[in-house]
Amino acid sequence: MGTPDDIAAQLAALSAPVRLVFFTQTFGCNTCLTARQVVDQIASLSEQITVEEHNIVLDKEKVSEYGIERVPTLAIVGEHDPGIRYCGVPAGYELASIVDAIMLVARGEAGLTKESLASLAALDRQVEVKVFVTPT
Repeated sequence: MGTPDDIAAQLAALSAPVRLVFFTQTFGCNTCLTARQVVDQIASLSEQITVEEHNIVLDKEKVSEYGIERVPTLAIVGEHDPGIRYCGVPAGYELASIVDAIMLVARGEAGLTKESLASLAALDRQVEVKVFVTPT
């Protein structure tokens, strides 16, 4: 991923605004505060990044709109919502995944080949893809 300075330079060069829509709850979430602190640190690296916070218990409309099932969850949203969600604390080795997702959303592209995009366009139903990140 690089050094913190590399990450800062990468995010400072964002070409379009990105919203980090953060879902949390006040009680019963041991990692929500830590996750919010990391999200705020990420947002501080670019004027193009803003943070919007919603409570999973109180903000039912937003929870439904973004399809949130657990906390902490981060929705990475640009001009459109591409459906990228990150559950957990986006720190350590996982930070690279978040930075990559922010860059893709800012560019408004998925980074897929023409063949992959054509295959996806041919699907006749919604498909949910879950990617699990682990340092090992």
